[in-house]
Amino acid sequence: MLRRFCLYGFLKNQQYFEPYLVLAFLQKGLSFFQIGMLVACREATVNLLEVPSGAVADIWGRRRSMMLSFVAYMASFVLLALAGNLLLLVPAMVLFGVGETFRTGTHKALILSWLKEQGLEREKTRVYGLTRSWSKLGSAAAVVIGTGWVLYSDDYVALFWLSLLPYTAGLVNFLGYPRQLDQPTKTAGKSVAGHLWQSLRKVFTESMTRRLVLEGTAYEGAFRVTREYLQPLLQAAAVSMVAAVPAVGHISPGHRRQSALLVGPVYLFLYLLSAAASRRTGMLAKKAGSERAAARVVWTATLFCYAAMLPSLLTDLKPAAIACLVLAYVLQNFYRPLFVSRLWDFCPENMAATVLSVETQLRSFVVMLLAPAVGAAVDWATAIDPSSGLWPVSAAGIAAAVAYVLSFRKERQCQ
Repeated sequence: MLRRFCLYGFLKNQQYFEPYLVLAFLQKGLSFFQIGMLVACREATVNLLEVPSGAVADIWGRRRSMMLSFVAYMASFVLLALAGNLLLLVPAMVLFGVGETFRTGTHKALILSWLKEQGLEREKTRVYGLTRSWSKLGSAAAVVIGTGWVLYSDDYVALFWLSLLPYTAGLVNFLGYPRQLDQPTKTAGKSVAGHLWQSLRKVFTESMTRRLVLEGTAYEGAFRVTREYLQPLLQAAAVSMVAAVPAVGHISPGHRRQSALLVGPVYLFLYLLSAAASRRTGMLAKKAGSERAAARVVWTATLFCYAAMLPSLLTDLKPAAIACLVLAYVLQNFYRPLFVSRLWDFCPENMAATVLSVETQLRSFVVMLLAPAVGAAVDWATAIDPSSGLWPVSAAGIAAAVAYVLSFRKERQCQ
């Protein structure tokens, strides 16, 4: 089963358009604010459906939920390929959000069920780190394929069509999962509503679970907003190497191949580093003394990363800012397995998917509010100085890190 879990991670990250999605939106004539609104639409969908979808997965079967997720993703890819304006892009992002809701947390809970069935609960950090590393290797492979296509065709649209192939293979992979992993879990209420209420009470009445969920929300919410700006930053850096066009967000047909020559190698390097980081999460936890201590180390490094990014963006030092964003990606791949493992320690197995869905929902709410605000701030800052317009991105990351430091002090006082 570990092979199938790893294969799932590899295939679900075969989104060949991912390193170029923001650039594709810019090519369609969208502003950063409009792109932020599209992200908000996706996250609003996640926010509305995430917790109910987690309860549905726990009650009616997690494998079925995963298959529904992949079908929604595929429908989204089709619309993203066909859309020529903002109105058509909105339903595409809504469908993408549906795919996210039925996937996030569900497969992690499925892995946890299998580990408990095999008596391997203590290996959860190592196993999750392993499967996550295969996800990042899948992203690395996707970058190579996507970049090769852009260099060949000077076009982004076909990347959406190409992504349908591995997702079809992913649906076939789910058919090989053991049937017992798709059995409904037994709950006291024996209903989605009752199970949902029990899980929400678990999150909001137990202090450690609540603080962990809020911590994950702060970290992941800031990261999901800031990571979107690596693409335009790389595009601006690539174009400035051969032309005097330093403005972030400016793109023309002749610049797509130039951007791919930098976007592709940087994302490939990023995903390979992320895969290595995920594999070594267990080692970091052992060296730090505990998963909680390791998470604190990662948070501290993340704070320094965002803080270093701010002067780099203000002074138009694109290579330094790119390096900081790449480091933020790597740190997130240390953090996520640590977070999931810590949360599992406080969650009953039959509530795992739902509690993780609560965290995802709160994170989506943060992103839904933050993405348009940061996008508008970037548009405003770019209008004043095109060369340093991305500085609000690092400011958002710094704010999240400071929020964590404050919550960590409260957590320590409670212990």
